[in-house]
Amino acid sequence: MPPQSHWGRAPGPCPEHPDCAQSIISFHCCLCLCRADGSMGEVGPARAAPQHSLAHSDAVTAVAALKPDLCVSGARDKSLAVCSWRSGAVLQRFTGHQREVTKVTSAPDSSRVFSASRDKTAMMWELQGTPGPRQHFAAHDLVVTGLAVSPDASQLCTGSRDNTVCKWDTETGRCLRRAITRRNLVTHLCWVPGEPYVIQSSEDKTVRLWDLRQLEVAHGFPAKQHIQTCCDVSPDGRLCLSTSSGTAGEGCEATVRASPAVRAGQQRRQLPALWDLRQTRSHVCEYKGHFQTTTSGVFLPWGTTLAPSIATASLDSTVKVWDRDTTACLATLYLDGAGALSSLAACDSSTLLCATSSSGIHVLRLRASAEPVLEEVGVF
Repeated sequence: MPPQSHWGRAPGPCPEHPDCAQSIISFHCCLCLCRADGSMGEVGPARAAPQHSLAHSDAVTAVAALKPDLCVSGARDKSLAVCSWRSGAVLQRFTGHQREVTKVTSAPDSSRVFSASRDKTAMMWELQGTPGPRQHFAAHDLVVTGLAVSPDASQLCTGSRDNTVCKWDTETGRCLRRAITRRNLVTHLCWVPGEPYVIQSSEDKTVRLWDLRQLEVAHGFPAKQHIQTCCDVSPDGRLCLSTSSGTAGEGCEATVRASPAVRAGQQRRQLPALWDLRQTRSHVCEYKGHFQTTTSGVFLPWGTTLAPSIATASLDSTVKVWDRDTTACLATLYLDGAGALSSLAACDSSTLLCATSSSGIHVLRLRASAEPVLEEVGVF
């Protein structure tokens, strides 16, 4: 049986806010509210979240939301787990990778789940199917670090530290195209909704837009000062988000930029030429407040009670929610004993899943009020 969650940190001050009077107490989290003016509102320790048996026996490296209330996760234990994030129950487990799982993803309303691994392969799995993989994708020479699937789950895009990006047919497992870009150590991939494009972040500090029809780089955003660790695209495809490495507060930011849009009726080989006119070509929003590498960032689905928002997670064990347009930090949650935070997934406009290195997957709830509060409501 996987080990139970453990929280062994001794009481002490919040590491993100040394001047915070709130003590971190074992089995609790410190909730701090960061206001737009930089001041910090303290709302006290969170109540202990329900604890379940952990879904994995080792560090969880990736998590993705499935509809309606399921998620899929991958871990250093080489397995994938499909769980109910409401109950924490493991409903299905997939095994087949020879080394750590690095990424997981799924297409909306699809019964297919995809994974990438340090064993240099990606795999496809069927929900309600056998524990083994339905399809293998093997063409990379190093760890697969990027994974994105088309909305109809018919095509897969993978990226690796070997400087390559590959396009696959998911039915046959055939590699349709393979592109090599010098110094492009891929860190993450994300499909642009409704378009044949993928956003890709890299260790070369850049973010690229790929046209998957011919597997060509359609656009390159200006390089940042630090490695770009993760990327995401807004639900309408207008904006892209990337996160940065860093230390001691230097770097560690998230960046939102306008995403190139495709003009209706363009020729097949023509590259995107139209930037969304509601943004300027140089429009950049930066979200600064983490003290170590920001490992993951996601756009939150639009809700009726909160302004458009993004969420970020960091090696400093904090999750932050930001106002997308003003860049104000709306809420911060420190996960005591969780270790490095590796991946975020948005289930709905108020529910986040956070994969951690030491304490499984945390279910977080954003409670809208005059001053929003981010709280932990479960761990599995």
